[in-house]
Amino acid sequence: MEETNIIQNSQDDEISLLDLFAVLLRYKFLIIGVTAVAMIIGVVVSVISLKQAPEKSIMPNVYTPKALMLINDSGSSAGGLSSMLASSGMGALAGMAGISTGSSNSGLATYFAGTNSFLDPIVKEFNLIERYKIEKAPLTNSRNALKKNLKVSYDSESGVFSISFTDIDPVFAASLVNFSVKLMEDMFLSLGIDKNALEKKNLEENIQNSYNEMMRLQRKIQGFENAVSYGAQSYVPSIMTETTLVKAELEAQQKVYQQLKTQLELLKIKMASDTPVFQVIENAEVPDQKSGPSRGKLCIILTFAGFFVSIFLAFALNALKNIKNDPAAMSVLRGEKL
Repeated sequence: MEETNIIQNSQDDEISLLDLFAVLLRYKFLIIGVTAVAMIIGVVVSVISLKQAPEKSIMPNVYTPKALMLINDSGSSAGGLSSMLASSGMGALAGMAGISTGSSNSGLATYFAGTNSFLDPIVKEFNLIERYKIEKAPLTNSRNALKKNLKVSYDSESGVFSISFTDIDPVFAASLVNFSVKLMEDMFLSLGIDKNALEKKNLEENIQNSYNEMMRLQRKIQGFENAVSYGAQSYVPSIMTETTLVKAELEAQQKVYQQLKTQLELLKIKMASDTPVFQVIENAEVPDQKSGPSRGKLCIILTFAGFFVSIFLAFALNALKNIKNDPAAMSVLRGEKL
C-alpha cells in the first residue's frame, strides 16, 4: 500500500511538471515578446544616455579619481593621541569618536572624513550648494550630497588610506579629491600628531618671516644712504647713527636666518630616516576612463527581469483562464451560493 502511494505521488509530480511545461509552451510568444521588449528597452536607454549631455543624461558616465596616502599607526602610543586631541581643544571630538588609549591615526582619519570640519571647507571651496542646486536646508543637504559621492577607505595590511570622489566631470572630481587630501593633511598637522611635520612648518614660516625682515632692513639702509647722497647734510650724524643700528639689527637677523636654515636642513635629514604619520603617496589624476555605469550589465539585468516577469504573467494568465473555465470558481467570485 505504501509503495502504491509513492508511485501515485511520483506520477502526480510528473504530471505537474508536464503541466507547467505545457503552460510555458502555450505562452511562449508572450515570454519571448516580453523578454525581447525588456532587452530592447535596455539597449535604447543605454544608447540615449550616451547621446545626451552628461548634465541631462538619465544615466551619465561618471568618473572616480582616487588619491592614496600612507598613515603610520606605529607611533600611536597609549593615550598619546587622546592627549594631543585634548591639548588642541578637541577633547570632545575624541570622546565622540570613541578614541581612547588604543586609538589609531588611521581610525582618526576615517572619522575626520565624516565631520563637518572636514566637509564644510570642501562645500565652500567648490560651491556645492549652487552646483547641486540645493535650496532646502542647504548646509545639511550639501554635506549629505558630498558624503554620498566622497568615499574613504583604509587597508590595514598595507597602511594605505584612500580618498575618492565620483562625479560626471573628471577634472572637477580630481580637484576635489586633491583638495580633500590637503585638508586632511592640514587637520593632522594642526593636531600636532606628526611632530616633525609641525616643526618643519613652523621653521619654514619663521624662515620666511626672517627673510622678509632682512629685506625690510636692507631697504631701510638703502633709504638712509640715498638721503645722505641727496644732500641731507644736516641730518648726516643722526642718519649715520640710525644706519649703524639698523645694520647691527640686520646682522643679527642674518644670523637668525642662518640658524633657522641650518635647523631646517637637519630636520629634513631626520625626517628622511623617520616614517611620517601622514604621507601622500599619489595625488588624484584626471581619469580618462569612466567608473560607471555598466550599460552592458543593465541590459543583462533588464533582459532577465523581463524573462522572469513574462513567466509570472504566463502562469497568472493560465490561472485566470482555469478560473473562467471552472463554473464553481466563477460562482464563488460572483457571490452565488453553491
